[in-house]
Amino acid sequence: MKGLVFTEFQEMVSQSFGDEMVDDLIDSCELASEGAYTSVGTYDSAELVAMMIELSQRTGTEVPVLIRAFGHHLGKVFTAKFGDFFAEVDSTIEFLKRIDNHIHVEVAKLYPDAELPVFSFDDSDPQHFVLNYESSRGFADLAQGLIEETMQHYGEHFAIERTDSEQGDKHLCRFVLSAA
Repeated sequence: MKGLVFTEFQEMVSQSFGDEMVDDLIDSCELASEGAYTSVGTYDSAELVAMMIELSQRTGTEVPVLIRAFGHHLGKVFTAKFGDFFAEVDSTIEFLKRIDNHIHVEVAKLYPDAELPVFSFDDSDPQHFVLNYESSRGFADLAQGLIEETMQHYGEHFAIERTDSEQGDKHLCRFVLSAA
């Protein structure tokens, strides 16, 4: 997993719970990286999971809630750092359609070793947009936070119906967005 995710997680924790909490998470999780992340480095996603679990135990907030909140944080960072991707379209749906065939293509050019989730969509029903997520890391809560933050960016609101499943070592998630 790219270091940007780790550095932004530390930033979110620092903003929400203070620098001491960041240090406490690093100290208690026995991380191979020792918590020394660079935005362009690549790290084991298990380290992020370990810190999320520890943060959950320390704050009493469920892990999925923390991961989804982190998705919102990352969404704000992405709109600020990668605003061109958001400026190319004018709606949440159009943005989500471009994740795999445009945004992830560009990310892969910059970070060839990035392990990106796979997204596909079905827009055949004008009442419901379906976004499918597939990943061996199972961060669908993060994806949902990113989707919700994308809606915020475009000033839109959709009801989201979510269905999770497993297929071998893959976590699959189906997000159905409907006009609210």
